Amino acid sequence: MSEPRRSGGDVEGPARQVLGEPLLAEFAQHLEIEKGRSPHTVRAYLADLRALDTFLARREVPDAAAVRLGDLRAWLAGLGAAGAARSSVSRRAACAKTFFRWAQRTGRLPADPSLRLLAPGKDAYLPGVLRAPQAAALMDLAAVAADDDDPLHLRNRAMLELLYASGMRVGELTGLDIDDLDLRSGTARVLGKGDKERVVPFGVPATEAITAWLDAGRPRLVTAESGPALFLGRRGRRVDQRQVRSSLQGLLAHLPDTPPLGPHGLRHSAATHLLEGGADLRTVQELLGHASLATTQIYTHVSVERLRSAYQQAHPRA
Repeated sequence: MSEPRRSGGDVEGPARQVLGEPLLAEFAQHLEIEKGRSPHTVRAYLADLRALDTFLARREVPDAAAVRLGDLRAWLAGLGAAGAARSSVSRRAACAKTFFRWAQRTGRLPADPSLRLLAPGKDAYLPGVLRAPQAAALMDLAAVAADDDDPLHLRNRAMLELLYASGMRVGELTGLDIDDLDLRSGTARVLGKGDKERVVPFGVPATEAITAWLDAGRPRLVTAESGPALFLGRRGRRVDQRQVRSSLQGLLAHLPDTPPLGPHGLRHSAATHLLEGGADLRTVQELLGHASLATTQIYTHVSVERLRSAYQQAHPRA
């Protein structure tokens, strides 16, 4: 009988690799080229797989072909015991399954050890969202800031109005070109995950803010390097996600009692407020570009939790 593999918790980091960088590099190329995953997503996959690689080496797994279901289960169990959230464990399990399924399907490994790998369900949690009055106050503050005619303030107002109005991802926002907008119809064509294109609507306030940016802000920042980019930084290049986050957090700092929030929080807020206003779940799914309705259902949970909280505070028999 063979000896059980070491648990991997009592030695320093291994000098060798089990999965190996060449195989991980090929997998990264598959994610980028065939699956159209963003650089951020690819980096997250590789970080998880390198963590798994370290664990497998400490268990003295000889090579990638020798990885077994028990090794993967032990990895996930160790993450849970170390205090990782169920959502994090679930994400890493999905990463491992994607990797080993690809490796087996393409003939790089003889078998898929993750075939029967189960992960805990994701934690039901309330994403950081603004209440509708807080969102309105944020947009009002952005409009007041834009009154000074600073082109960056005009840009910030337009970006935040569009993020909140459309529920688009911040990466989709920064990737917009001028021709992706139809101001007459109030719609934007965005390129989402997996290079899937969709059209999202936006309202009059966003239209007004974007028009002001295009008329009085963007022309003062544009350079030969600007190209067709809709939103620009101070040096005329396409705006990046860090700049969007900075502009949002700078305004939120002036609003009391708002939760810690990044640009994705405006997406959460838009979805929550749509559902609270009576939009059906499938409409919100289409607007957000979710592949699965299950992803959109978290916002139903948000609305129900708010209803429960209000009931418990207000009802005498709660």
